[in-house]
Amino acid sequence: MPSALLYLHGFNSSPQSLKARQMQAYCAQHRGDIEVLVPQLPSHPEPTVQLLTELITRFSETHRLGLVGSSLGGFLATWLSERYQLPAVLVNPAVRPYELLQDYVGEQVNPYTQERYTLEAADIHALREIDVPVLSHPERFWLLQQEGDEVLDYRQAVEKFSASQQTVEPGGDHSFVGFERYCGDILQFLGI
Repeated sequence: MPSALLYLHGFNSSPQSLKARQMQAYCAQHRGDIEVLVPQLPSHPEPTVQLLTELITRFSETHRLGLVGSSLGGFLATWLSERYQLPAVLVNPAVRPYELLQDYVGEQVNPYTQERYTLEAADIHALREIDVPVLSHPERFWLLQQEGDEVLDYRQAVEKFSASQQTVEPGGDHSFVGFERYCGDILQFLGI
């Protein structure tokens, strides 16, 4: 069965994010057999959930799937992993984005796509609806976390994924400096 990697970018990001491009480049050079899916996620949670559900449904029948999620994408990957029993690597993941994004309710501009949209209270509620408070299979997750994350409190992820494989590095930042060092190990962990 062929393999596919679903990479989920973060809030106000895009498939052009550095980590997404690094993962694609690694697979193109070393693992051309892996189909790398990096969708542009909608700016609102409900269409994002619909898109991801459709992608998983379509690819899970014909491919071995693995997930990589960064920031808000890590939150979404956690939900997908629980729902579809898929392995996931989480990179500086948002653990409770519905709390963090309360400060962002209002007009937004995605710096990658230039899309203008309004983040609403209903979006915050939709994120809370897909929260996974307790992991049923913590062994499905590998947390890649840098303590220097200036956007998220790294301790939240370390605590939530305490029973999962973890790589916690001092320093760094929210982008996860040196992510490319882990591309091969990520594929190995995901079993694809």
